[in-house]
Amino acid sequence: MSSATDPRTEVSEVFAAPGEPVQAVLDAATPGTVVRLAEGTYEGSLVLTTPGVRLVGAGPGRTVLVPGPVAPTTIPPLHDAPEDVVSGIAVHATSDVGIEGLTVRGFSGAGVYVHGCSGVELRDVEADANRVWGLYLRESSGLSVHRCRAHASQYAGVAFAFCSAADALVSGSDCSGSAFGVFVDNSSGVRVVDNHCHGNAAGILLLHQTYEGELPGGVRDCLVAHNETVGNTLAAGGDDPDALGAAGPPISGVGIAAIGVERVTVVGNRVHDNHPSGPSVMPGALVLASSADWGGSDAVDNSFEWNVVTRNEPFDALIGTDPSAQRFRNNVVGSSQPEGVLDDGNGPQGTV
Repeated sequence: MSSATDPRTEVSEVFAAPGEPVQAVLDAATPGTVVRLAEGTYEGSLVLTTPGVRLVGAGPGRTVLVPGPVAPTTIPPLHDAPEDVVSGIAVHATSDVGIEGLTVRGFSGAGVYVHGCSGVELRDVEADANRVWGLYLRESSGLSVHRCRAHASQYAGVAFAFCSAADALVSGSDCSGSAFGVFVDNSSGVRVVDNHCHGNAAGILLLHQTYEGELPGGVRDCLVAHNETVGNTLAAGGDDPDALGAAGPPISGVGIAAIGVERVTVVGNRVHDNHPSGPSVMPGALVLASSADWGGSDAVDNSFEWNVVTRNEPFDALIGTDPSAQRFRNNVVGSSQPEGVLDDGNGPQGTV
């Protein structure tokens, strides 16, 4: 290992290679340290708790973190997972940190688990085949997920959970092979922009729902813009503990769903070729509905504009709440329920 300091920026760099004690380097890091990981495979989980530290790899697929020795962490257990699961990188109770340019693969928990933090950036991070979640950001704010790839987790590729004032952006990312590509779970102030969500049970899901033993929630003031949600055909939900989205209701063939949300804008998205392969409580590719029956709330003051929703089954769009409390303008939609509710200029015009 070697280090170098740029006196102009007062940023120090520490370099590590496979086989060297990366966790010890992180433990010794001071604010302003950039920990650079060389190309190669690193075994074991990592914990990042020092503010102002960045962990930077040589690039996804070049710097790879896989299971091995477990770094102790005080981060709470993952929701909907056994307590002994291990996340690849745990970021806990810190601020102004970043993770960039690496792959986290095959952990029994999440690829990256961020909890109780502010100012966290994940850039060019690949979360591949981590058992429960891909990139899981909880009870945090000031969040950025950019140019990431999340594939093959039981629940979501990218999830914001119980971030009441998230000030979050997920952009330019690719999410596939999970129950939900991007999941906004009882979080507000999240922007989901310019992502490709494909091959999930649901491409993008925004949900206000009450969970036993969990924090109160809500989904308000979010933006879902210019995403492509295509070919989401997997089936999630059911009683099998190993199933996608286990213990949840059956969901399949959904492109974008906004359930129990308030003041959410869905604009300029392409939603196509989403077909269910199993039962689904949401028989549409673009869904707006109430969650009041699940302990959530009605969907009100939402705006759907300039979306192209075609070639989906059984319906392109499903509006399961009062359409007069929403705004629908300039959408291109094939079949909808109720019929014509999202058609270009023909649907009810409510308030924003």
